[in-house]
Amino acid sequence: MTNAEVLDVFRKSGALLEGHFILRSGLRSRQFFQCALALQDMPTVERLGAALAEKVRGLGAATVIAPAMGGLVIGQEVARQLRVRFIFAEKEEGRLVLRRGFKLTPGEKVLVVEDVVTKGGRVQETMEIVRQTGAQVVGVAMVVDRSDGTLNLGVPTEALLKLTVETFSPDQLPPDLAAIPPYKPGSK
Repeated sequence: MTNAEVLDVFRKSGALLEGHFILRSGLRSRQFFQCALALQDMPTVERLGAALAEKVRGLGAATVIAPAMGGLVIGQEVARQLRVRFIFAEKEEGRLVLRRGFKLTPGEKVLVVEDVVTKGGRVQETMEIVRQTGAQVVGVAMVVDRSDGTLNLGVPTEALLKLTVETFSPDQLPPDLAAIPPYKPGSK
């Protein structure tokens, strides 16, 4: 899929929001990708998952792990397309952990999948969980990379949509954003 095709999916599903948003990173933005809106349609999930799986197939992952909540739907679909195991990390006392009996083994090849990444904090936290078990992070895959090309996770990284989306520190807002009340969509 091309950038334009993926962007069209977000626009048609109403998943590309415009306004004043507080991102998980704490930064502010005029745009927000509410992937859940695009990923509520199973044919869309299958199409995006297949395209993302094709980009990472050569990494040889045995397991896909996703941080909850955002990465769950697309992570499971990428794992299904790759025909590998799927697990997820979830919050416990404010930090991501493996729960529900999920285990990784030393040397196991693991792919991290997320929906949208700006600074990569949750992806890095998930990668650390994998590494603490002795498993190997073979790559990271995401639907939307909002990092402006600055994201360097130290492993092969693939995205379906790469965008330069302006972000601002809360104390350095441009006048148009400062005039709009901020909204924090997505998972909190």
